[in-house]
Amino acid sequence: MRFLMILLFGGLGFTICAQEVSVDGINYEVKDERILKNGIDATDDLSVELKEKINHAAIVKRGQIKEAEKVEKRLKMAEKSQKSAEKKQKKAEKALKKKKKAQSDFQKSTKKYGSAQKNYDKLKKKGKLSPEDEEKWLEKIDKFKAQSEKAKKKL
Repeated sequence: MRFLMILLFGGLGFTICAQEVSVDGINYEVKDERILKNGIDATDDLSVELKEKINHAAIVKRGQIKEAEKVEKRLKMAEKSQKSAEKKQKKAEKALKKKKKAQSDFQKSTKKYGSAQKNYDKLKKKGKLSPEDEEKWLEKIDKFKAQSEKAKKKL
């Protein structure tokens, strides 16, 4: 019973759609196993060979439509996967750019910290620092050290 229902609906699906074909330069429309010529039923007027030719052309055309649908589906899937790959690439590029920036920030901050520490030590050795200046230099050095540690964490 189920098999008959499936067969009935499957056949109905093929027969509902009229199939236009051209055989020997004449356009025919195949619908419900009937062949129409210019909208008029010409099934009984055609020879058996011509009917077979028309039906064969309709089957081939129907098959080409299914193949075109398959190709279209594969094309959509390919486009979707390409978009996905582009998204992944952009994400990777963004991550790389972020990593390079963090590396650069770390290098700059450690350079500033080292330079400030060196200058402080040099001035202290020469005895050119007043207590106020020394306090300012120590604050400056602490600030650069904090920046350096923060940049290291980002790395």
